[in-house]
Amino acid sequence: MHDTLTRGLFLAQLASTWWMVGLIWFVQIVHYPLFARVGQDQFCDYEQRHTHLTGWVVGPPMLVEAASAVLMLWFTPPGIPVWAIWTGLALLLANWLSTAFLQVPCHNALSKEFNQAIQRRLVSSNWLRTFAWSLRGLLLLWMAW
Repeated sequence: MHDTLTRGLFLAQLASTWWMVGLIWFVQIVHYPLFARVGQDQFCDYEQRHTHLTGWVVGPPMLVEAASAVLMLWFTPPGIPVWAIWTGLALLLANWLSTAFLQVPCHNALSKEFNQAIQRRLVSSNWLRTFAWSLRGLLLLWMAW
């Protein structure tokens, strides 16, 4: 039972993290930069709908990723060093803190009015999440190897 649970947690973490890796690269390269082309008149409505709908796409995998990462402290797959689990958690924490303190405030401001400086800050600050999720994904691939 313990072995099956451990494998399931690891696979859930691997799948949810790589879902987020793919999504964050799409957001960084395509989605956020195109915010500047939406147009002033439609932007607030666009941003509000974007924020609402994005929650449905990122919420479940982020919660699965977080829960499985924490549970791996107790259900560590054989051969995976504890430092790798803690490094993965640190990268995950960086993503959540970046989201809460950098990207969410930008989205909140943009939902009231388009501001090019804030849109640029959103794009530039999102590199932190792009980097951290990519490292997390690579770390998990290394763990799986």
